[in-house]
Amino acid sequence: MKKPDFPTPEDEFFFQIAYQEACTAFEEGEIPVGAVIVSGGILLAKGRNAVERLHDPTAHAELLALTSATYGLQAKYLRKCTLYVTLEPCPMCAAALRWAQMGRIVYGAGDDKNGYRAFSEKLVHPKTIIHAGYRSAECAELMKSFFRGKRGR
Repeated sequence: MKKPDFPTPEDEFFFQIAYQEACTAFEEGEIPVGAVIVSGGILLAKGRNAVERLHDPTAHAELLALTSATYGLQAKYLRKCTLYVTLEPCPMCAAALRWAQMGRIVYGAGDDKNGYRAFSEKLVHPKTIIHAGYRSAECAELMKSFFRGKRGR
């Protein structure tokens, strides 16, 4: 199967919303990761890391968006959806996205230490289309800035 053209204006539009979610997480003192889930050009859900605020190690941007999207659609499978996320999903999030059968994932910065690819690329569903490294420099710089600020305290 041929991958669709990438990036499209729609990809840029929705990725920018995910990036704004990451910036809000940054301002809230959370690791700056933002995510949105889209289907047919319609924004279904947004999420940003809320681990510190919720005192919940599973409150990752992807999982919060995933929960919201599946609830809103009243469906556990998201085969026709795209997840836009500013950081490569961790193994926990990748496995959840596998169970949801996410149709497509577009992520920004890679995560060599904690990203799913460091453990196994098989964590995502085999039919999921992956676009890695979209606007990666911008997303990586946001993460670096966050951790520089943490170390400076």
